[in-house]
Amino acid sequence: MSDELTTLISRLHSFSGIAHKRDIQQVAQQLRGAWPNAYPNGDDCALIPDGHGFKLLAMEGFINRFVAEDPWFAGWCGIMVNLSDIAAMGGRPLAVVNALWDDSLPHAEQILQGMAAASRAYQVPVVGGHTNLHSEQPQLAVAILGETQHPLSSFSVRPGQSLLVAVNLQGRWHPPGLNWDAASEAEPAALRKALALLPSLAERGLIQAAKDISQAGLAGTLVMMLESGGLGAELNLDDIPRPEQVTTEQWLCAFPSFGFLMAVDSSDCAEVLRNFTDNGISCAVAGHFTAEPQLIMHYQQQSACYWDISKQPLTGMSNH
Repeated sequence: MSDELTTLISRLHSFSGIAHKRDIQQVAQQLRGAWPNAYPNGDDCALIPDGHGFKLLAMEGFINRFVAEDPWFAGWCGIMVNLSDIAAMGGRPLAVVNALWDDSLPHAEQILQGMAAASRAYQVPVVGGHTNLHSEQPQLAVAILGETQHPLSSFSVRPGQSLLVAVNLQGRWHPPGLNWDAASEAEPAALRKALALLPSLAERGLIQAAKDISQAGLAGTLVMMLESGGLGAELNLDDIPRPEQVTTEQWLCAFPSFGFLMAVDSSDCAEVLRNFTDNGISCAVAGHFTAEPQLIMHYQQQSACYWDISKQPLTGMSNH
């Protein structure tokens, strides 16, 4: 293994998004007995049978500093990131609720304006929530209800399937973190059309599993996906769609606004690729899933194990 790849892997392991996902292990241990069914809960959304299909329930809470320093974008992200979770499980959104605490009305108004802008852009209504304007600091949590009759799940990935990466490269960095904003200034109709691709492909049976790229970055999100299924993958870093001005390390840690990992049967790859690229979304086959529970990275003719799922849990959310 070369020094270059060794250094990259070491830096990815120290990324703060990975540390935050490790916290889930403690939650999983304490709440496992309270879940009516431990599987397939633990995915991007709760999957709830409703007699005719499934309801999907997603929820995100945001770091207080982010909410305090970037209130409009925090409000926008409250809706955007939950919509990605719904889409990753093959669903379409129904409604939004939120819980907002703040210490000043002008600051709270900026959060609500960002949320309202996203609600209008994605055409998903905000139907209720909780508000406290006498808090010691700004805080925000948002939940979205969705539905599907053809659920996708990280627990359903099978060895031999192709690993596809779809991401919207038509964006810009939104500092201070590695947030790639490909949404807040985009055409709303294009946002809605792109988000509808995943449930549409799920209904046609062209995608078998998916996961949206979260604050853990692409590398961390893939580890979570592999952990759910108890399997591994080979990932070709050079094949991942990436903006020209962004380094490989930055991109593997970034939150890309619209970014998904998908498990697709090889016979369906061409059709899935065409659907994304026809809608302005970059998509590529970047590897494949394996039975050996390790994530092997290939980079500039070098190869190394990034994560051994059998020895090192990340979230602890596994059906194995």
